[in-house]
Amino acid sequence: MPLITTAELVRSARADGRGVGAFNVITLEHAEAIVAGAEAAGTPVICQISENAVRFHGGSLGPLASATAAVAEAARVPVGLHLDHVTDEALLRRAGDFGFGSAMYDASALPHEENVAATRAAADWAHAQGLWLEAELGEIGGKDGVHAPGVRTDPDAARAFVAATGVDALAVAVGSSHAMTTRTATLDHDLIARIAHTVPAPLVLHGSTGVPDDELRRAVAGGMTKINIGTALNIAFTGAIRDFFTGDTHTVDPRGYLATGRIRMAEAVEHLLRVLGC
Repeated sequence: MPLITTAELVRSARADGRGVGAFNVITLEHAEAIVAGAEAAGTPVICQISENAVRFHGGSLGPLASATAAVAEAARVPVGLHLDHVTDEALLRRAGDFGFGSAMYDASALPHEENVAATRAAADWAHAQGLWLEAELGEIGGKDGVHAPGVRTDPDAARAFVAATGVDALAVAVGSSHAMTTRTATLDHDLIARIAHTVPAPLVLHGSTGVPDDELRRAVAGGMTKINIGTALNIAFTGAIRDFFTGDTHTVDPRGYLATGRIRMAEAVEHLLRVLGC
């Protein structure tokens, strides 16, 4: 079916009080697994490609984006495309070239006033192109510099940031952390509720792999809508390949173990989408 915009997917999920899963694409197998998992769950999904993934592919957005769009357009469920954690303005301006309906522009490493100005400019540009723009104020753990564990988003500051920048959604720091490989994060649900009450824009949870199922359910019930998940797929993919070679030390054709990894990723996607109430 045709690509669905992130704006439409998030708006529908928010109105229904459920979450929409946004899963990171690194390889073609990731895209195929995300769509297969969403089809198994019978729910919409967002495929997102990060600036880091683009860098992994030699800085070229086109091949991975075109392949992901082709997989999405062949899906039996609604699929949106999102360009994630963009700091390079030149890359941001390519978002509309390959079917992306949205982007996350990350200027949070800049001083506050510069962050506001840069994000305002990015939002103005995105809206002129018909694109939905996500941004970040409160820093998410698991990264260097401003992304320090323990940082939390202030609700009033978040409301002021959204008003000043005009962004369509806001990623907030409420206890999750990027790149966790254990599901031990505890979210600040009182803070989620206060931010959701204070900020008119949909809220985005980054670093969701480390958040247990019950915590994810509570976060969605409390007001989080777009739930970003990346590392969970890599854990499933790599684990499946490790298991494959434990029992087979002779295979050289990558299709066997890549297929095993793709199946395991699809199962992870299906499970998480069901957790999110989709």
